[in-house]
Amino acid sequence: MGDQGSALRPHGGYRRLRSFQVAEIIYDGTVAFCERFVDKRSRTHDQMVQAARSGRQNIAEGSRASATSSQTELRLVNVARASLDELLLDYEDFLRQRSLPAWHKDDPQALKVRALGGSGTPGADAYAPWLRHADPAVVANALICLIHQANYLLDRQIRGLERQFIKDGGYSERLAAARLEERRRQQAAEPTDPSDRTDRSEKTPSAPACPACGKPMALRTARKGPRAGSQFWGCSGYPGCTATVPF
Repeated sequence: MGDQGSALRPHGGYRRLRSFQVAEIIYDGTVAFCERFVDKRSRTHDQMVQAARSGRQNIAEGSRASATSSQTELRLVNVARASLDELLLDYEDFLRQRSLPAWHKDDPQALKVRALGGSGTPGADAYAPWLRHADPAVVANALICLIHQANYLLDRQIRGLERQFIKDGGYSERLAAARLEERRRQQAAEPTDPSDRTDRSEKTPSAPACPACGKPMALRTARKGPRAGSQFWGCSGYPGCTATVPF
């Protein structure tokens, strides 16, 4: 593989992602919401803050990971999406358990919040009339609208990443493919003496397919633990796939 194929992709521009910008507003808004309206001693307080933080952090981590592995980036963005889904349920529970009104999708307030999201990249101050409102129902409903926006953006981002992964992979995926290609080239150049081939095949059996993802596995040596020095088959897609098979 040439230098162009092994080059790291541009990465780390997560602050320009609209999904990250909305997730950050959700995180800051959730911290303020929990401080004002949720008992600090309850598990719900910590769970909501952590779910909001996870949504933001995993978008950023995925963007940074994109330099080396498209598969890792895709996994982290999916984690962000799942965290925001968890937070969405917490806000819906908050409204339902207190018999507070939930905005339907065509509610005038919901339309105003959604309209801001469609007008470019508004900052947190644009949502202040809702997020700093004295009524917890208004704040919770506004954050629910923002979570739906973030999830829509993440769904589009995930679809794009899936297409990119299928087409090109990332640095580590291309490196693994190049390693396998080099191994095949070396095997093709081995001596043709039948006895030599028999000895080699007995010593190094052909690599099995990964039971988790189907990629060829690579022969590796354990460096630590009670099995240090012993060999095992590890997936060539590592670190995206961590499956192993005994040698």
